[in-house]
Amino acid sequence: MHTRPASLLALACLLAACGNAGGLGTTAASRNAPYGVDARGEAVDGLLVGHRLMASGEPELALKAYLRAASERGIDVDVLSAIGSANLALGRLGQAEQMLRRALDIDNAFVPALNNLGVVLMERGKLGEARVVFQQAFAADSGQSDSIRENLRLAIAKTEQQGYDDTEETGSFSLVRREKGRYVLLTQL
Repeated sequence: MHTRPASLLALACLLAACGNAGGLGTTAASRNAPYGVDARGEAVDGLLVGHRLMASGEPELALKAYLRAASERGIDVDVLSAIGSANLALGRLGQAEQMLRRALDIDNAFVPALNNLGVVLMERGKLGEARVVFQQAFAADSGQSDSIRENLRLAIAKTEQQGYDDTEETGSFSLVRREKGRYVLLTQL
């Protein structure tokens, strides 16, 4: 009857191993965390996540990340401009204009907000105001950005064309993302 204590010992070891489903040496934090997540790690900035989602063509998810960033870090020019840009990409021109104007209330020389506000104004048919905003963006950027230069050129052409011939069809605009958070308008006749 010596086999009984040995089998009980083997059974106890087996049950102990089953009781620790995560294996030996796991901590409570690692057992409760999803795989691949460091429970002690820092969260990634919502603004950075949003920028990556915008670059991936996911403006709806980017907007949610930007809103999370606003709740975590507060409302600043970067967050308002990013929210406005996401709304622009989603075609929500009224909301985009409102957020971009709020960003410019904080910093009236913030180039991405100026450029994207100009794009919104062009899309809404406010060509004269768009031209002025693109001029401000161009000056604030010192002419460094090709997308702003192209947007300004298009706005100037449209305002001059509108002034000379009101009967000519101006065509429609196509919004194209060129650089990080910057958009360019292309004309489709």
